[in-house]
Amino acid sequence: MKKILFLYTELAEYVLASMEATKSHNVALHIVRWPVNKEAPFEFRNLENATIYDRDSLTDDALLELAKEINPDVILTSGWVDKGYLKVNKAFFKKCPTVLLLDNQYTGDLKQKVAAFISPFWLRKMFSNAWVPGTPQFIFAQKLGFPEASIKRGFYCADTTLFDQFYTSYPERKTALPTKFIYVGRYVDFKGIEELWSAFTRFKTTYPSWELICIGTGDLFDQKVEAEGIHHRGFVQPSDLKEHLKDAGVFVLPSRKEPWGVVVHEMAAAGFPIICSNTIGAASRFLEEGENGFIFEANNEESLYQAMVKIAAISPTELLTMSEKSRTLAMDLTPEKWAKTLLSFIPSTSAQ
Repeated sequence: MKKILFLYTELAEYVLASMEATKSHNVALHIVRWPVNKEAPFEFRNLENATIYDRDSLTDDALLELAKEINPDVILTSGWVDKGYLKVNKAFFKKCPTVLLLDNQYTGDLKQKVAAFISPFWLRKMFSNAWVPGTPQFIFAQKLGFPEASIKRGFYCADTTLFDQFYTSYPERKTALPTKFIYVGRYVDFKGIEELWSAFTRFKTTYPSWELICIGTGDLFDQKVEAEGIHHRGFVQPSDLKEHLKDAGVFVLPSRKEPWGVVVHEMAAAGFPIICSNTIGAASRFLEEGENGFIFEANNEESLYQAMVKIAAISPTELLTMSEKSRTLAMDLTPEKWAKTLLSFIPSTSAQ
């Protein structure tokens, strides 16, 4: 049985859904994780083939000893923020594949240029491979000195089975989509939710039949806008989203900054036309302009408003075509495909 060690930051339920897909491949997962984010208090599933360790209960030295005891066939690590995680990778470098999980988009700012400059003397002496969500991160991995052949895409993956079930549970959505936008995410500044509330309030005066459902919690929840047509549902566990998604027609994510955004993949799998800002990494894979949604300029309320107007101008039949296009794009990446990519990092391991 192959042993896989994840040195993770904040786990999410969708990550565990992907990890669960490895259970048929005769592997044992060992997952070290940071505490749960209070703004995303997910309830996690139990994995039959996994042992989970709390990072805050392990010193750096104890973590290294744990890794030596496990003696993994591959190590996968979330970024380079945890010095204890780096210590483990340095100790195992060239003894087994050590994979950097990288979700930062390449922007070319000074910090990234410095990282690229020192990477040959730093990251490349700890990590043999990189696994990234998509093309924006692939570029950064190359800048850090990883050869193209050592980089794989598709690290972040939605629980497509769950969201496909949401879609198939409501056949009425295949004949007409509700005239309601839906936002699913944290109530924090960088998500651009304040621009969303403002743009929708203006949009509502011209298109009174439309409504906006907002799901999530965070620092801005107590400052939420209470206006006609805006409904705040609070935090909802992924498994409980079903009833809320039934009532909505178009997903909108207005983030000012979003390295990836798995929720875009989730909503595409559930059959939603999509509006995204141009900072959202997942739009590069799951949104084709005019085909299943629209991209607007981040931090620009007018641009968001105009994207909403474009959606409102589309016929019900065209919206249904967009819905199907979203699902086609979403199903190109599934937890089963994720599991096969994971196993491909281990030499001589078959994912069949």
